[in-house]
Amino acid sequence: MPEPLVLTSDAGAVRTLSLNRPAALNSFTTEMHGELMAALDLAAGDPQVRCLVLTGAGRAFCAGQDLADPSVAPDPAPGAAPKDLGHVISAYYAPLVARLRSMPVPVVAAVNGVAAGAGANIALCCDLVVAGRSASFIQAFTRIGLVPDTGGTWLLPRLVGSARALGMAMLGDKLPAEEAARIGLIWQCVDDAALPETAAALASKLATMPTRALVATRQAMAAAQGLDLDAALAEEARIQREMGNANDYREGVEAFRAKRAPVFKDR
Repeated sequence: MPEPLVLTSDAGAVRTLSLNRPAALNSFTTEMHGELMAALDLAAGDPQVRCLVLTGAGRAFCAGQDLADPSVAPDPAPGAAPKDLGHVISAYYAPLVARLRSMPVPVVAAVNGVAAGAGANIALCCDLVVAGRSASFIQAFTRIGLVPDTGGTWLLPRLVGSARALGMAMLGDKLPAEEAARIGLIWQCVDDAALPETAAALASKLATMPTRALVATRQAMAAAQGLDLDAALAEEARIQREMGNANDYREGVEAFRAKRAPVFKDR
């Protein structure tokens, strides 16, 4: 049996998914898309999972799309029909972004090496991104005559502003993890040796927190980007009404009053 293209491991309430094509820097094929989506769906449906970590096996996080994959490799034959890259985005990358952004638990990206093209933007789709110091982020699309995809055109301006986003997207230069943290593209940069422990500790902390409220926070902030202040305030009131009726709110208040650690269970 071939080795899985996505490895799964559990530690308490934290599930880790590792992209597993290390010889190809974990670049995407249609088969790996299928395995990752299946693994994400399983995690979403498992009530024991309260936080998810996404990382890469070997020396890279993800180098983006494998350009040798038949779904995208241009046919060199004269007069051959061009590949429909729009279909590849619609069929594979758009559903992957939607799945990550709709996970019912917080998602941590542990970027252990290069994150290029779609690989960079998959990491940025996660809720919190922690990277090793030797890691880098590259919007490599223009190098092969393409534009940012996998949510890049939506994510980058919101994370770092339009000027930096356009510069990153047009120039396609390597952005070291330390600089990515400095400009607010990612949450944290740590020494390479500390990355696994840091990501695990962060995920373990998130797993003890009120999962439903964490996910609602992600959703509220994303929604607010397209709203004016009055509409954002109304959306906050709607979500807060929902949160106030949940068990975790009652547990949080009771724990606060009793001066004990809360035990959150909602998901």
